[in-house]
Amino acid sequence: MAGNGEAPNDIESQQAQHIPLITSMRQELEDLPILSPLCCIYKVPERLRRASEKAYTPQVVSIGPLHHGKDSLQAMEVHKRRYLQAFIVRTKASLEEYVVKMKNQEEKLRNCYAETIDFTSDEFVKIILVDAAFIIEVLLRYCIHELQDENDRIFNKPWMLQDVWPDMRLLENQLPFFILEELYARVSSNVTEGKSLIDLSHNFFTSLMHIEGTEGNLQTIHSSRVHHFVDFCRHLYLPPQPEWPAKGKLETLTTPSMTDLHRAGVKFKVRSSKNLFDIRFQGGMLEIPKLAISDEIELTIRNILAFEQCHSLENIINDYVVVMDRLVNTPKDVELLVKYGIVENRLGDSSGGSALINNLADGVIVDSKDFCYATLCKDLNNYCSWTWHKWKANLRQNYFNTPWAIISFTAAVILLILTLIQAVTSVFSAVKGKST
Repeated sequence: MAGNGEAPNDIESQQAQHIPLITSMRQELEDLPILSPLCCIYKVPERLRRASEKAYTPQVVSIGPLHHGKDSLQAMEVHKRRYLQAFIVRTKASLEEYVVKMKNQEEKLRNCYAETIDFTSDEFVKIILVDAAFIIEVLLRYCIHELQDENDRIFNKPWMLQDVWPDMRLLENQLPFFILEELYARVSSNVTEGKSLIDLSHNFFTSLMHIEGTEGNLQTIHSSRVHHFVDFCRHLYLPPQPEWPAKGKLETLTTPSMTDLHRAGVKFKVRSSKNLFDIRFQGGMLEIPKLAISDEIELTIRNILAFEQCHSLENIINDYVVVMDRLVNTPKDVELLVKYGIVENRLGDSSGGSALINNLADGVIVDSKDFCYATLCKDLNNYCSWTWHKWKANLRQNYFNTPWAIISFTAAVILLILTLIQAVTSVFSAVKGKST
C-alpha cells in the first residue's frame, strides 16, 4: 500500500491522466536558459522607471535588441546602415567576414542580456553588427573630424548628434563592450591615430557630458573590464576604491537639510576634490564637491544607478543620491548650495533643481546596515542636536549679520551695562544714606 492509503496502481492511473501537462512542464524546465555570469545589460526595474520613463527610453536610435523595431526609432535605421557600409569600406573587410564573426559570438552576446531575446539568429546577428559598426563610426567621426563627410546627417546637416548621443547612455540601449573592441581592432591604426576604443569613448563622453578631471581614471578603466557605455560612464565618476566613503550602520534615516544645518551654524564650502562622492564634515564645516545639475546629468545618473542596482555592484552612487536627497528638501536648500558654489544649477530654477535631486532618489533602496555616509549623517545629526550651536548661529545670523548690526548690538550691551552700573550705584547710595 502507498503511504497515503492509495494503491500504486491508482497513483499510476492518476498520473497517466495528466501526461500532457507533465510532459509540457518537464519540457519547460529543460528549456530554461542558463543564467550566465556574462549578464550585464538589463531592463530597468519598474520602481525606478516610474519616476521618469523618458530617462530610460531611447528617443531617436535603438542600440541592441531590447528596443529594436519600435516605430519611433525607424528613421535612424537607414543612417545606421550607411555607417555599416562606411565601416566595411574603412576596414577593407567583407560583409561575409563580419557576419561569420557575429555568428561565432552569438551565444556569448545573447548571454550578456538579462532578458531572453526573441529575435531569430539571423535577425539578432544583423542587429548587433549594424549597431556595433554604427557606434564605432560615431566615436571615430566625433574624435577625428577628418573622417566626417560633408553630407553626414549626424555630424553636419541637420546635426543629429545632440539627439543621438543621449540614447547611447541608456542601460536598455547597450551593446557589450567586448564586441565593439573586436570590431574596432579591424580599423587601421593610421585611421585611429593610435587611440584605443577606451580613449575614443573617454573623449566622446567627457566632452559631451562636460566632465573634467577624469584623466586619472583612465588607467583604472584600461585595467578593468568595461561591460558597456553605462558602465564606462560609471567608471568616469568613481574614484579609486581606497577613496570611497567608509561604510557603516545608518542609525536614522533622518538627516538635517541644508536649511536646518545653516540654522545650526554649519558652514558650507565647495570641496576641491575631483571625487564627487568625497563629502566631509569636520569642525562645523560641511564640504561637498561641486555638482552640476541638468537634464543631462539626471539621465546619466539614473541609468548608472539602475545598472548599479541590477548588477549588484557597490552602491556608492545609490548612497550619494540618498544623502543629497536628505540635504535638499526645498528650493531654499538648493539656493544655499548655489550660494556657496557647491551646485551649478543649469536648470536656472531652484524649485526645478530641488525636484530633480529629490526625484533621483525615487525607487532607490537604502541599506541601513551598509551605508556609505553613515558617519556623515550621524555627525550632522549630533551637531544639530546641540542647542548651543543653534543659539550661537541665531545670534550671528540675526544680530551680527552686518557691521551696523554688530555696532548696534555692542552699543546696546554697553548701554545696558551702564544702566546696570547706574542702578547699582543708586541702590548703593540709597543704602549708604540710610545707614548714616
